[in-house]
Parts: sequence; structure tokens; C-alpha cells
Amino acid sequence: MRSDSSGPRVLMRRIRELMAEPLEPQARLDQIVRSIAQNMVAEVCSIYVLRADAVLELYATEGLNPGSVHLAQLRLGEGLVGTIAATARSLNLAEAQKHPAFTYLPETGEEPFNAFLGVPILRAGRTLGVLDVQNRAKRVYREEEVEALETVAMVVAEMIAAGSLEGLSRPGVVLDLSRPVSFAGIGLAEGIGLGHVILHEPRVVVTNLFNEDADSEITRLEKALGFLRISIEDMLSRRDIAAEGEHRAVLEAYRMFAHDRGWVRRLEEAIRNGLTAEAAVEKVQSDMRARMMHTTDPYIRERMHDFDDLANRLLRQLMGRPEIGMDENDPRDAIIVARTMGAAELLDYRREQIRGLILEEGTATSHVVIVARALGLPVVGQAKGVVSMSENNDAIIVDGDDGSVHLRPPADVEKVFVEKVQFRARRQERYRALRDVPAETRDGVPVDLMMNAGLLVDLPQLDASGAAGIGLFRTELQFMIASSMPKASEQERLYASVLDAAENRPVTFRTLDIGGDKILPYLHQSPEENPALGYRAIRLALDRPGLMRTQLRALLKASAGRELRVMFPMITELSEMRQARDLVSREFKHLTKFGHVMPRRLKLGAMIEVPSLLFQLDELMQLVDFVSIGSNDLFQFFSAVDRGNARMASRFDDLSPPFLLALKTILDAGRRNSVPVTLCGEMASKPLSAMALVGLGFRSISMTPSALGPVKAMLIATAAEKLHRAMMELIEDRHRTRTMRQLLTDFADEHDIPL
Repeated sequence: MRSDSSGPRVLMRRIRELMAEPLEPQARLDQIVRSIAQNMVAEVCSIYVLRADAVLELYATEGLNPGSVHLAQLRLGEGLVGTIAATARSLNLAEAQKHPAFTYLPETGEEPFNAFLGVPILRAGRTLGVLDVQNRAKRVYREEEVEALETVAMVVAEMIAAGSLEGLSRPGVVLDLSRPVSFAGIGLAEGIGLGHVILHEPRVVVTNLFNEDADSEITRLEKALGFLRISIEDMLSRRDIAAEGEHRAVLEAYRMFAHDRGWVRRLEEAIRNGLTAEAAVEKVQSDMRARMMHTTDPYIRERMHDFDDLANRLLRQLMGRPEIGMDENDPRDAIIVARTMGAAELLDYRREQIRGLILEEGTATSHVVIVARALGLPVVGQAKGVVSMSENNDAIIVDGDDGSVHLRPPADVEKVFVEKVQFRARRQERYRALRDVPAETRDGVPVDLMMNAGLLVDLPQLDASGAAGIGLFRTELQFMIASSMPKASEQERLYASVLDAAENRPVTFRTLDIGGDKILPYLHQSPEENPALGYRAIRLALDRPGLMRTQLRALLKASAGRELRVMFPMITELSEMRQARDLVSREFKHLTKFGHVMPRRLKLGAMIEVPSLLFQLDELMQLVDFVSIGSNDLFQFFSAVDRGNARMASRFDDLSPPFLLALKTILDAGRRNSVPVTLCGEMASKPLSAMALVGLGFRSISMTPSALGPVKAMLIATAAEKLHRAMMELIEDRHRTRTMRQLLTDFADEHDIPL
């Protein structure tokens, strides 16, 4: 390459001209390798593209046998080129043939060459191919030559991503970027969605790659970096950000990256090599991501996410992009793909355009999943790698029934799922036909099938599903999606709307269950090592009586002349229930004194979620009008399992005899004391576990609206007494040879019970 620094700029100018010329894709590739060879005084320049079958195919060359184009191949990991593709790392060798990975391809005629420089063709950290140069002389290529080649590789990556190289090879060859991919995740909300990808926090696509004036681009970069640094300092100085904790370390890492001179220097070098400021950010981001992705150090991999976020923020500053959302150009059949997201972020999207949600993280009780179910969206979680493999507008299928995701599905796979959607539609039609059928077992035992809710969007499901009422209204969801503390008047309006929609059907409001993993950005809380076991729910509410009293006052006023049912979460000791009752009594007296119309009937209950209550049941029953079992938390604490830990998600079974015995103990105490017992949680939403609850003796359960049809279909086909006898026989058998889950499945098969 030329000894002066003009070499990279000359090459970039020539590449820019080639991209503007009206050339066929193969001719453009041929011109690119020819221009690189001329500018870098290289005797060979070649482009290899990664195919869907993990083979790198020679797509263009200058200096090797031209007859080997589209014939010469290396498997991923084979030879120098395959090693670069597999590791996403460059190789700069003075004597290539001495490298242990060197592989000789006789058809290319490359034997005489010694010096070798190869760089991965990267897009968003994903390898799409390899670009290399070779010389007969033994030499190590200079840093500016490596930079220039990496910059051209970025241009080739955009050509591959745009699909312009499809069809250049033999018929039937599919490039890696467009190959079909399937992911095995966990079904978190039932349903099937066919549509097109919308990446939550999508990669910013840079289209303006080459600069006309490097100095002005560096000025743009400096200005954007200034705004970025100010925004990070604002985050660090916010009052609602605790002074200590892991989140603080994350923000400090942002500050470190934003002020890192090495990062800024690499950005400036890329600009001086001919890129625009945004293209420089994308190039350095892609290089950094590729290097970090191949480390086994979990700390460094976590830093990769911090760096990605910071780089995307800088890109948006440079390109004047608005914050994430949906516009009229997005697909009408959008399936959101995200690593993770909050409940409020999901509600930023237009419901009429969304067909499903796919998460790389997430569990059944994650709040975004709860909201997605309320919206009737199929959800798959734990779909590892789906974000990096997806591009906006890729065809995709989400199957919330079996937890599978199919990205860029072949026509035959799509046909199968279209038929499956039609089958589900027919089944849903049968469920709708059951809406007005009494919810009672085959042997005439009535069971109240209630629904869970938490947002106004849930309320139309009351009539559509045929629910007997709302067994759990999560009042905290209003707080979680708000940017500031909801006013008392706003809370009152919501509760009145819920009661209006329910008409004469019962509604049970759960007071604020915040803390733990339900963090309100405007409510300061200190970080905790075990938040699920910490300062949350009734514990927090009793320490902040103003918060609790405001909510109780709104509930009492909204229920004027009607029945009000209120339950308190996370009760651990009887004294907590007594304090909660005292707060209600004080608010009732206060509002009566000022002439407000009070509820015609007031019923107070406790949620049983903490195992310690199992040893205080008779005493508890004297303090309440009803109890509701929160099976999600109770099972978590009963089994010492973190329900948010994906590794533990399926390790322990909530249908195990010990846990079922705990539930039966609560039922028995309710009967002894004439106190109604209901259950709300994931157990009630699945036909098999709901069948177990009916067999145990539950006569009221609350579930997601979409589960009402399947659970009712199970219920009316089940003989409750016969099931009870079979279950108790297994529970009492100390030498049992099959699980309760197996017994229930066999019972359903023998009696034609739909599950």
C-alpha cells in the first residue's frame, strides 16, 4: 500500500464510486477486489461468502484462478478463511503456509503466496463472509491497511444483507443471512402468530457510509459524544437512582465507555479512512461485538450489552432518530423480537399491528408476559440468539403452544402453521360456544371460573370469556405503566370503571404488590440481594401508610353502593393483617364523616403466598372474610425456587404431592372456619393443573382470560368425585411409582377429558 495516509482515502473514494455505478452484483464484486488489489499493491484479493450450509464459497477474486469462483469452498473453521469466519477475528500473517490452519486449495493456484491478511465480513457482530489479500513477499500488513480492509468488508456486508448477492451461485445455494432458522424456547402465552419481525431496540441501519469531509464528520462525532455524555451524567445524578448497587456499576460502565479515548480514537480513525461518523460507529461497534462474543468471560459478555446500548444511543444522536416506537411504515402483522422489555414498553406499540412477542429472556410470570397475555398475544421466551439472527421485516412464526420460533420459514413449514392457525380458530369457536354453558363438572359440582385482570384493556374479556367475575385485579399495573405516581382521582376512576364493567359480578382488588422485581421508577427503593424475599407488597405498604391509605380511599369511593372485595398480598404474620384492617377502618370512618357513600358490603381477605401462614390458618381465618392462594409465590417459597431463574423454571413440579397437600391443608382450614378459599396463579390457567385443583376440592379459581375456554371444556368433562378419590389415593401412597402429572394425564385419556 502507498506509504502516505492517502491510500485508505483513495480506496474509499474508489469504492464509493463503484457503489454508485449501475453494475450487476457480480461485476461490482469483481471491481471491488480489483480496486483493493490495485490500491494495496496486493497480488491477490478475494471475497468469500458464508452459505446456509456453513460453507464459505469464493464469490470474487483478483489474482487467483478466475475459474475457481463459485467452485472453491471451505467449511466453517477450515483453513485460514474458515478460521477467520469461525472466530470473527482478523489474521495478519507474514508466512501464511506456516499457520496450523493453512489449507491448500489447488483449484485456486494460491501456493506461491506468503503474506496474508484476512478480515471477517461482519454485520451487527454476525459473520457473513471473509475478505482477504495476499502477497508473495513475506510481510506483516500495517494497521492502516487492516483498517482499510475492514472498512471495505463493511460495505460488502451491506451488499450481502441487501440480498443483492442472492442467485449469483449455483441454483439452490442459500446464503447464511437468509437461511431458515428455528429456535426452541418456552411457550409463555398460548397462540400462534405469523408475521414479520420488528426488533425492539432495533439496530440503526446506516445507509450513508462514505464522507466528503473528514473534519466535518469528526466535528459531528464530537458534538454527538457531548450530548451522549451529558445524558449519561443526567442518569447518574437522578435522585431515583440509588447510590449503590449493580445498576450503578452498569451506569458507571456507560460513563467509562463514553469517555474512553481508545474508543474515540478508533472512531476518528475510521472517519479519516473515509467513513461517515455513523458508519464509523457501526464499524467499531461491529468489531467490538465480534471480539466480545467469542470470550467466555461472563463479565466481558455483560459489558458487550452495555457497549451495544451506548453505541446505539450514539447512532441515534448522529442520525437524529426518534425513540423506539411504531409508525405507519411498520408491518401490519408485526411480531416483536427482543432480548427483554418492560410492560410499559410493550404498550407503546399499536395493538392492532402486533401478532406476537418473542423474548430471549422472560418467564411465565414476567410482567411483560402478563401484559402480553392480557392483550391476547402468543409469547415465546428463552429463545436464545433470536435477536442477532433476525432482521427487521424477516418472515417469522411464533408458536406459544410449544415454545418454538421459526425465522424465515420455508413454504412447507409456513403451510403447516397456517393449517394449525385454522385448527386453533375452529377450537376457539368451540370455546366461544361454551361461554354460556354452566361451569360445572360432569357430576354436577359448580366451580366459579374467574379471570385475572389489571388493565382497562382486560375488561372486554369479561363478557367475551363468560367469566364469573374478576378473581384478581392487579392494581399495581396502573402504577407500573405510569411515568409518575397515579393520583387518587386516577385510581378511583380506574376502580370505578372496573366495577362498572363487571356489573353484578364480583371483583377482588389486590392492593399494591410492588417491590421485589416490580420496581416503580419514581419510587425510591434501596437495592436488595433477594428482592422477592425483601421489602415488597404489604411490608412496604404498612411502612408507607400514605400510599396505602390513598389507594384504600380510592377503592372505597369507587365502590359507593356496591360490594367491595379487597385482599392484601404477602401476608406473613397475623399482625400485618390486623394493621391492614385498621387502615381500612380508619379510611371508612374518615369518608363516612365527610358524607361519602360507602360500599354496601365490604369484604377483606388475605393472600396466602408465604408458607409460614400454613401454621396459622385457623387464627388467620378469624381475621378475614376470604383467602386467596397466590400459587406462583407460594410454590416459589415452598420449593426454594427463584421463579425468574430460567434454569429452575421446570426443575420442580407444582403438581407434586407435597405442594398439593399444602393446598389441601388450606382448603380444609377454610371449610372448618366457613371461609371461602380461591386460587389465582399459573396453576389455574392450565387445564391439567386446573383439573388437579378441582380434584383437590377448589370451587373457585382465577386465571388468564384466554384460559377460560380450555379450562371450562376440561371441567364439564370431568367427574370431580372420581378424580378426587384417584388423587387422594396417590397422595397417600408412600410407595407411589408414578407422578401426579402422569396420573392426571392418564385419567384425562381414560375419560376423554380435553387438555
